[in-house]
Amino acid sequence: MGRFDAYDPIAGVYNRHWGYFADRIYPVLNRLVLRDLPPGSAVLDLCCGTGQLAAVLYDKGYAVTGVDGSAGMIEIARRNAPDVEFLVQDARQLALDRRFAAVFSTFDSLNHVMSLDDLERVFRNVHSVLEDGGYFEFDLNMEEGYVQRWRGSFGIVEDDLVCVARSSRDEEERIGRMDLTVFELEGTGWKRMDVSLLQRWYRERNINERLNRAGFVGIRTYDENDSILEGARQSGRMFFVARKS
Repeated sequence: MGRFDAYDPIAGVYNRHWGYFADRIYPVLNRLVLRDLPPGSAVLDLCCGTGQLAAVLYDKGYAVTGVDGSAGMIEIARRNAPDVEFLVQDARQLALDRRFAAVFSTFDSLNHVMSLDDLERVFRNVHSVLEDGGYFEFDLNMEEGYVQRWRGSFGIVEDDLVCVARSSRDEEERIGRMDLTVFELEGTGWKRMDVSLLQRWYRERNINERLNRAGFVGIRTYDENDSILEGARQSGRMFFVARKS
């Protein structure tokens, strides 16, 4: 199984334009999980991207570990949060020798897992690194999210960066596709990168079933109608919280 490294070429673009989600998500994580943890608890930021959320968690006093499949993302994360330990590992092959009070995977990262069997593998890996009674929180784009947002195109134009993103979806296969063409200024010339990112959406009942099979209990779900998500509510985005029994 190959490491998920699709973000390697565009890690800098992600860091500059999509790392903002950390500021929105921290208050939600606090209301859903963190306020129930002892101060200084060990937490894992799974699929941590360029480390903005890990930096916030560290500043709040938690013992943070960050893991991502993209070496390019981890390189930047180490600069964004120099006091946090970051590791390059694929969530489907997670292997850590420590236990955590909570594991978080945010900003629809797990939609990049393209089969239910692999998603269950991730769930089992998370279960194995949690303390007894530990929390697992993640969010996913559901079908409505792709209907509402994965269509058309948008662009970013800056002095040293041009990015064009074209999104589409295959409703029969339940796959969203984002094709990115990026030009970055290097010295006096421009470097072009073309990247395709795929995500799959799942039915809520299938996600809950796989969580149960992986050993999780007490599953709670929240969507854009729940006020507890204030600040991070978005059409078609669902948050899941489960515990290791």
